[in-house]
Amino acid sequence: MRYETKIAVVVHEDLATWQKLNVVAFLAGGLAGSHPDIVGEAYADASGTVYGPLVRQPILIFAADGPGLTGALRRAAERGVRVSLYTRPLFATGNDADNRAAVAAVPTPDLDLVGLALHAPRKEVDRVTRGLRLHP
Repeated sequence: MRYETKIAVVVHEDLATWQKLNVVAFLAGGLAGSHPDIVGEAYADASGTVYGPLVRQPILIFAADGPGLTGALRRAAERGVRVSLYTRPLFATGNDADNRAAVAAVPTPDLDLVGLALHAPRKEVDRVTRGLRLHP
């Protein structure tokens, strides 16, 4: 199936594996909260056990350095594409309120980005992620 939209997560390539996984998980959750239409129906197995739903379409994971993340954020803003973001200081906070305060304290050009996520029409996502490589 070819979707009209695309989901992409861009994660900083210099993070430890656990940090990359954590950032991707937080960002995917943020997208599901911002775009509830990307979440499918609950699953059930043949025994009748019900499981939680999943995101309905593939999520492309890209790797980037700092300038790559900054460029993607700039291109998203130029196209009016809202992103979810994760900055390096969030590794030191312990709750959502402190996370928001850490982001609010820094102007956009100075954000120390380690992850971005977006859901938008296919062409827009392709333009925002232009020049980035899929995560190995």
